Formats: sequence, structure tokens, C-alpha cells
Amino acid sequence: MSIYILDLNFLNEPFAIASFLIESEDGLILIESGPESTFEHLQKAIEYQGFDWRDVKHVLLTHIHFDHAGAAWKFALNGANIYVHPIGLPHLNHPEKLWNSAKMIYKDKMEVLWGSMEPIDEKYLIPASDGDVLKIGGLEFKVIYTPGHAVHHNAYELNGVVFTGDVAGVKINNGPVVPPCPPPDINIEAWKQSIQRIRDVQPKLLYLTHFGIIDQPFQHLDELEQILDDWKMWMKPYFDKNIPAEDILPLFISYSQNQLVNAGVRKEDLQHYEYANPSFMSVYGLLRYWKLKTEGRFG
Repeated sequence: MSIYILDLNFLNEPFAIASFLIESEDGLILIESGPESTFEHLQKAIEYQGFDWRDVKHVLLTHIHFDHAGAAWKFALNGANIYVHPIGLPHLNHPEKLWNSAKMIYKDKMEVLWGSMEPIDEKYLIPASDGDVLKIGGLEFKVIYTPGHAVHHNAYELNGVVFTGDVAGVKINNGPVVPPCPPPDINIEAWKQSIQRIRDVQPKLLYLTHFGIIDQPFQHLDELEQILDDWKMWMKPYFDKNIPAEDILPLFISYSQNQLVNAGVRKEDLQHYEYANPSFMSVYGLLRYWKLKTEGRFG
């Protein structure tokens, strides 16, 4: 079985967003569609591997954030089945709320970053719940519900390979792993439980949407847990002092980029990390995490 890594060249930069392509007895299977803004790059990447994008019959989405699911509607228009966690499914059928909520954050950058998003007909949307086995074209994908980054997040296991979406973090080239912590769903306790669920399947390899293959999955997951705790505790005093997010942001950028530089990350890869994991999203997400935690919304 061959798994093709497709670099979507988000914002014309490599190593930010990947999709994964697999041949099956029932057409091509794509894991992650990427945003609609990179659809032409995705088409070309599929063609480069010797295939036609119109032969994609199944699209597995780890979750509904635009960088993972924004172009799924393009494949549904061509008759592909779209698999997604039940919590995320209605938002793909009626994406207006999802789009408008994001537009409040990204404003006039929405289209440049994410392109467009159109409704997916319900007949093409297939719920993928925890423990389900998706039997597709002679292959069997086990669904692992992995909240923490998002409440609608799945990972998919296939023959010892786990496609992790964002729950296994972001790692560019030989740099360290970092956790994408966007609002509104960031829940570090749930995230750690999800990391353990991935360990429990004894994976041989992890395939990260941001970006590529991890061949030492247990070491990687241990390091992710450590940096989750590190960022969580770094944010706590700023939350306690009620410091505004816009004042925290430059401090967090300095702190997190120093961590990357000290780990040997090249200057050009600092931008790749930022595209894959925008700092401002983690600042807002971690502040929201502490707010909900102090309100007793989770343990």
C-alpha cells in the first residue's frame, strides 16, 4: 500500500499543509482536503503522482477547520463521499455559521487564506464515530475520536499508520513538535486523553497534516505532552492578571519562536511553523482554556 504525501503549498510555501492519497479498489481515497484556496495545488499534486483528482471517491476529514476540510465540497460536487465526525457534519451541510465565525477573526484575509466554502449535500456526508471501521475499497480505517484540539476531531488508523490531523501537533522538517491551540474547543485534559488513545493503538507511523511522517511516534507524543503543559503554564500568569490578548501576543511569539530557534529550527522554517500554527490563535485559545478551566467547565 502506497501513501502519497501531497504538499498543498499553502500561501505558496511548502511544509504547511498536507493531504494524503491512497489507491483503493473503489477509487482514490484522500485524507484531508486542505482549504479551497489550495485546491489547484492539490489537483496538480494528485496529477504529479499520476492520478486524476476526479477519481477521488472518498475524503476522510480529521475535523472541519478550513485548513483540513475547506475544499471537501469540491470533491462532493464530483460525487465523492465525505467522512467526518457527527459533531462536524452539520457544519459542512450548512457552513454559513462556521464561515461567518471565522470571518470575524480573519476579516478581509478570509478568501486569500481559505478560498470559499459551499454546502455539501447531506447524501455525500457520512458520519464517522468513535470505534467505527470504515470499509472502503478493500481497506479498513478505524475511527479514533480525539478531542482536545477540537470537539469534532477524529484520527484514522490504517494498518498501523495513524492520520492524526492536529491532535499529534505540528512538526516541520526536523523541528520540535508544537500544539495548535485555537479557540473555542481547546481542552488540554481531553487532548492528553486523546494522545493516550493514539498510543493505545501502538502506531508504527504517524502522518501529520502539518507536516509529514513521524517514525518515532511514542517519543513524538511524549514531547507533545510536555510542550502542551509548557504553553499552558506559560499562559497562566497572564490570564490571572487579565492582560489583553493583543499585549500577550508579541510576548508569546518571542517565547515560542525562541523555543524553536533553540531547538535548531532554520529561519525559513519559522515562517512555515507560523503558517501551520498561527501564534494569535494559540494565544486566544489558551486564554479561553484557562477561562473555562477556572469556571469548572472541565477538570
